[in-house]
Amino acid sequence: METNPHPAYTSLVAVGDSFTEGMSDLLPDGTYRGWADLLAGRMAAHSPGFRYANLAVRGKLIGQIVDEQIDVAAAMKADVVTLVGGLNDTLRPKCDMGRVRALLTEAVERLAPSCKQLVLMRSPGRQGPVLERFRPRMEELFACIDSLAERHGALVVDLYGAPSLSDPRMWDVDRLHLTAEGHRRVAEAVWQGLGYEPEDTEWHAPMPLTLPPGWAARRVADVRFARQYLLPWIGRRLTGRSSGDGLPPKRPDLHPYERTAE
Repeated sequence: METNPHPAYTSLVAVGDSFTEGMSDLLPDGTYRGWADLLAGRMAAHSPGFRYANLAVRGKLIGQIVDEQIDVAAAMKADVVTLVGGLNDTLRPKCDMGRVRALLTEAVERLAPSCKQLVLMRSPGRQGPVLERFRPRMEELFACIDSLAERHGALVVDLYGAPSLSDPRMWDVDRLHLTAEGHRRVAEAVWQGLGYEPEDTEWHAPMPLTLPPGWAARRVADVRFARQYLLPWIGRRLTGRSSGDGLPPKRPDLHPYERTAE
């Protein structure tokens, strides 16, 4: 896509799960910022009266996104809609990929006619054994995304293919969510995909090499991860609970963008 310093976009609606809600880009007031907020801030700087809504809620599966967010987003008639969903489904022990593909197709078919530009993504994935275990499902999901984008004129932002975002240093201690720097790079990727003039042409480049942590430090980190994040995550899977149960979207209405405290 050709770049234009000031594309004529006046509104943005973000749809999805924790990735789009902004975990783990934590602000001083305890709320999350994330790539969608960063993107909205940049777009608003070039469009007076720019409006933004973020309907994403952590832990949502693609069926919940379709049921709870898609019609709301479509009704807003925004210039740009971002849809990232389905990855939480692929990480479940029992995942019906046929159902995931069908629901994602339904979401795209309902959103694409409602906006000027629908944005889909190949989600990033950090290096490690967890990704390897679920890689076939993820790649099946991405193939579906590519096909839907081609049929409906959607933009696909390939985060999965960015070496920088597979680096463990771009991921928070929970190993599930990007750091603030990771979110910044995602915002840059979408910004460029929408045709804006690049601010960081190397967002996707591999991170500079550093000495890896020693054996003892890795073991301490593994124990902390298992106790604070992995075991609670497994517990929620076994009981059918979600980290987003009962949580509302942080920006449920398409209102003029206001910068959050940083």
